[in-house]
Amino acid sequence: MGIQTELGKAFEYACLQSLNNALNETQQVVIEQNSALQVAQEKYNNAANDMQNKMDLGADAAVRVIMRLEPQLTTPLANIPLYLAIQEDSAGIAGDVRDVICIRRQNEWEIGLSCKHNHTAVKHSRLSQTIDFGDSWFGIPCSQQYFDEITPLFNELQELREQGELWRNIEDKEERFYTPLLEAFMRELERLNESNQGVVPERLLNYLLGRNDFYKIITLDRRRVTQVQAFNIYGTLNRNAGRVRSIVNVPQLPMPTRFYNIGFKPGSGNTVLVALDNGWTISMRIHNASSRVEPSLKFDVQLIGVPPGLHTHFEAWD
Repeated sequence: MGIQTELGKAFEYACLQSLNNALNETQQVVIEQNSALQVAQEKYNNAANDMQNKMDLGADAAVRVIMRLEPQLTTPLANIPLYLAIQEDSAGIAGDVRDVICIRRQNEWEIGLSCKHNHTAVKHSRLSQTIDFGDSWFGIPCSQQYFDEITPLFNELQELREQGELWRNIEDKEERFYTPLLEAFMRELERLNESNQGVVPERLLNYLLGRNDFYKIITLDRRRVTQVQAFNIYGTLNRNAGRVRSIVNVPQLPMPTRFYNIGFKPGSGNTVLVALDNGWTISMRIHNASSRVEPSLKFDVQLIGVPPGLHTHFEAWD
């Protein structure tokens, strides 16, 4: 587990504790025990005191925002207890990007938080000659033409792996591997879109953002602020608690229906920009995930354009 992943797990625990501290004096709160909680607590306890303090401040800021947006957190009515849980990593694999869940089982209400410590990535998907990204992302299998185009590239990477080669020793890796692989990827994305009109753009966002609405929490330590974004795609966030309404309205976001452009980021041979309607733009940078050459490459996916209606709030720590 890399340092970024460990800090991310620790921040999940900080968010869970912040929710508990803010809410347990006025209602019954139950923290569900599981292995994900144990891992997150361990990573939090192993962090330096200064880092723990920053995480606590960042989490407290996020909770202040979310409590203003979610009346059902602070107005339980008869729906007690409130359950808090950290999700197992398998949930993310299954298409749920939420890390921390708040649940009222009595009225089947829940919200989730996606907790990011100093980074904004939405997904880390892989490409390889055995991965059918069309099937796993959209439920539409890739063409044989795509696999015929990428297989020689990954065969060459496999040979380099068997030789114990390191990425830093490979000259022109972008021109040799990254760019031709991304060209094949873009051609296939266009093919899938053309043969399934109106389907792929929305499924791409569903894949990246998951099957559930969520609040994305991003700590920005250097600025001492926390950014909260409400990804209310399915309309389940910001619900009233009886007659108690949120002081802020969180709009439901429109999903994309078509691609405007799929192409390389200007001046780059390793990053694809996907521009869609309704304000969505996706950056997909491909890179090697380890120092040793492997026959697979990893995407770092960022949302660099979002609908203007996306509720975004920056909350200062102090």
